[in-house]
Amino acid sequence: MNQPPVLEAASNGKRLAARGSWTVANAAALERLLTGLPQADGFVVDAADIVHLDTFGAWTIERVIRNSRAAGHALALVNVPERYNDLLGEVEAASVEVPEAVRRRGVLAMLDGIGRAVFAGIDDLTSIVAMAGAFAIAFGRAIRHPRSFRPTSIVSHLDRVGWQAIGIILLITFLIGAIIAQQGIFNFRRFGAQDYVVNLVGILVLREIGVLLVAIMVAGRSGSSFTAELGSMKMREEVDALRTMGIDPVEILVLPRVIALIVALPVLTFIGSMAALVGGGLVAWFYGGMSPELYAVRLHDAVSVHDYYIGLIKAPVMAAVIGIVACSEGFKVTGSTESLGLRTTASVVKAIFLVIVLDGLFAIFFASIGW
Repeated sequence: MNQPPVLEAASNGKRLAARGSWTVANAAALERLLTGLPQADGFVVDAADIVHLDTFGAWTIERVIRNSRAAGHALALVNVPERYNDLLGEVEAASVEVPEAVRRRGVLAMLDGIGRAVFAGIDDLTSIVAMAGAFAIAFGRAIRHPRSFRPTSIVSHLDRVGWQAIGIILLITFLIGAIIAQQGIFNFRRFGAQDYVVNLVGILVLREIGVLLVAIMVAGRSGSSFTAELGSMKMREEVDALRTMGIDPVEILVLPRVIALIVALPVLTFIGSMAALVGGGLVAWFYGGMSPELYAVRLHDAVSVHDYYIGLIKAPVMAAVIGIVACSEGFKVTGSTESLGLRTTASVVKAIFLVIVLDGLFAIFFASIGW
């Protein structure tokens, strides 16, 4: 039953008794009732006789109390029925005004930004190392107990990250190889050295561009997919459910995905490198006038088996980094779709950054050993 809200003075002149239904249905009456509320210290509102209270009524009471305090007056709410304590507490917590951050300018702003970036980088590195450790533990446990391996899940992820990616890998690497050859012929022709385009394409593709390009594409395609999947599971509390049942989420969700990437990326690197060499050969034939036979002979002389091995050695390491970063970001997702989008974007950016850094470190290492 909807009873009109009432706010009247009690026997004590500074005590107001609240009665009736303080709900959204009586919004207009509440506004009129509270318009002439006295502003003085020591006033107390007795809520013992409030029959109904909804979120609107609780927010109205909170607004009156907050406005009174802002005006320098003390207005207290007493004798609140126990069934409304939680509602008023939630409204009070949601109504807390966060003070506006002090804006820093100049050197202070720069130092503040640097500090925040450093601490964010440390947090990211810590989470990636923690995920790598958890993966290593889960992998070691699976080695000791082979029955804990999930071959069905591994094969399913292999199909997604490997077989289904072959088409786009072939297309992109073929075009990149053709572009490198075309630009090489165009510039080497000025010096009468267009034949050296074979050296350029062969060494660049097998040592650097092939594995790097494929790893970047896999990070964008499969890494983002892993983050989105694990993030959705985290939002639906499926990860927490696994932990509640005593099951390690890393062993069930992370291990098959990372193993699939480690197996698939070297294969995709080989396929992509061959496609890039074919693309470069076709451009050398049609644009540079070099026959396929001559291209094959010069390619054989230009590259060595070390160049081929270098690309394949990099691939599993890059695959592990992509998978660990993607899964780490997936487990960081909170309960909002905005968080899912931000973590998916962060996963791709961080994975690509680390892949490029790793490629540079590998280049320095192989140069130092004479490969």
